Amino acid sequence: MSAAFEKRSEEFLKISDQFQLGVLTTESSHPVTANLSETAKRDVSAALGLLFEADGDVVRKYREFAESGRATKIKEAVLSAVKNGGKVFFTGCGSTGRLSIQLVSVWRDFWQRQAAHGLKCKPSAAEFENRAFSVMAGGDFALIKSVEGFEDFTAFGKKQIADLGVSAKDVVFAITEGGETSFVIGTAWQGLEVGAKVYFVYNNPDDILCRHVKRSREVIEEPRIEKINLTTGPMSITGSTRMQATTIQLCVMLTVMEMVLRDLLKELEPSGPCALDSAKVPAAFLRALEEMHATLRSPALLAQLGAAVSMEESVYRAGHKNSYFADRFGIDVLTDTTERSPTYCSPPFRKFDDTTATESWAFLFLPYAETPHAWERIIKRQPNCVEWSEREVQALVGEDKAARTYEIVRKISRAELMRFKVGLDGLKYRPLGKGDCAVGIVSEEEKASLLSPKGFHRAQLEAARKAGARIGVIYFGRAEAHKEVQDFLAKWNPEAVAVMTAIPKTDFLLDGVTRAGLKMLLNALSTCTMVRLGRVMGNYMIWVVASNLKLIDRATRYIQRLTKLDYRAANRLLFEVVDYVEPRMKADQAYPPVVGVAVMRARHNLSNEDAEKRLMSEL
Repeated sequence: MSAAFEKRSEEFLKISDQFQLGVLTTESSHPVTANLSETAKRDVSAALGLLFEADGDVVRKYREFAESGRATKIKEAVLSAVKNGGKVFFTGCGSTGRLSIQLVSVWRDFWQRQAAHGLKCKPSAAEFENRAFSVMAGGDFALIKSVEGFEDFTAFGKKQIADLGVSAKDVVFAITEGGETSFVIGTAWQGLEVGAKVYFVYNNPDDILCRHVKRSREVIEEPRIEKINLTTGPMSITGSTRMQATTIQLCVMLTVMEMVLRDLLKELEPSGPCALDSAKVPAAFLRALEEMHATLRSPALLAQLGAAVSMEESVYRAGHKNSYFADRFGIDVLTDTTERSPTYCSPPFRKFDDTTATESWAFLFLPYAETPHAWERIIKRQPNCVEWSEREVQALVGEDKAARTYEIVRKISRAELMRFKVGLDGLKYRPLGKGDCAVGIVSEEEKASLLSPKGFHRAQLEAARKAGARIGVIYFGRAEAHKEVQDFLAKWNPEAVAVMTAIPKTDFLLDGVTRAGLKMLLNALSTCTMVRLGRVMGNYMIWVVASNLKLIDRATRYIQRLTKLDYRAANRLLFEVVDYVEPRMKADQAYPPVVGVAVMRARHNLSNEDAEKRLMSEL
């Protein structure tokens, strides 16, 4: 082990008691999916069924929330703030950071549509649009790739939300799956410091957090911070809180937003289309969520989604690539696609001009000519990236860590984000060919984009097919609208993989149940594909990337469980393997899983090189 990485291990071990989180419910193994990898090898549809069965925890927790009546009180606080000129902040990191951006995107999209339809009101639709803000650890760049270290600093969270001008007129939803993320806790304290109404949204039992995590206990025991505990239980993939934890948070936050918008529109447009009283939204959302969940568990849907899993698995296994094409659901698809990399160690999105990085397994394109416009349409605003000066960084982390941290900050600017060309201008840098695949994600309101010869989805899928790529369509719409699309696909390309997902009939302004259903479906698709590719053992992520203190602890614990090493020795071995693979990680090149290599080293007394060869030969 080099001296530098030996030092990093010792530095972590000195503070590891603050980040040893194996006692948390979200870090425990879900009994339903305990044998997921074995099931997936035998029967893809059965494995998908297990993942959706675990999503039943979301439905059960949402029912508890809906029946508690809490939504109305939370809605009143947000409504009062918005009516009085205040702002609403959603903060998070990793999957909850992407959730915060998605929530603001949904809010802004609603008001943009209202303006396009000619809504005249005071304040204007544009003013209401600009009342919601997201605060993600590492800024909007982290939509693509988690930013090293940002999650671990309370001061970073405080600064990012302060930079956006949080004030006493505002409401802050500090969202953290585990309930222990330093960055998110920092946003909560900053909100409280300026007099904002602060909600702490999390997914672990209070008693466990208070007993084991001091920073969590301080927030939970602070009476001025209102707690929204959404514990669903273990995750279907152990520790992967992008699954049930973030799904229930999406459902609850969209419920509150739906209620706020209904009450606002009743005042702005008394004769408008809001037939459903806001107080009835939670019950109606629950009924629709139950229906959506039942659809996902249906044999027909499982068979169709299983075919999509098999297609993607075969493409990735053969060293080829997949491109997704989406518009309305761009933020949903981007979130799932980019979250695969830290969870399963797959190659992240590649910048258009980076010829040394490994080609991304999956990528996303939108129907806009230029990438800056495409990014604006994904998040419904100009990207907000962290652009701190060297002096600001030094004030946050001190002189010793300033140079390393500033180097990280320089790489997450808006200019760097624009190098991920997700507009039509990026297609030439990622041509599809034989052995690749292309998947269109289409909503019912976008079906003309698929049915019309000049439509975006149709044109891109047709081009991919002509180049020799396989084709897939994931369609979300009312059951009665399916036949038209199915008939078209049968004539246009009978070999296309089609996942026809029926959505419940609702009059929701934000279509929240469709968003939740799409999230559960994409989670299951990407997870089952990665399980089939050997990225999961049982229901443990053996390819987890140790990119922050929480994940370093998780990787250490996994090495512990799979070897006979104690925690300290497992951690030292982890950092030695990190030293070995880090040059490839930083260059965005393919690299083996640090946990897997470490386990092979310990079990068979191998060198890093030989451990990597043995591990890869056994996949």
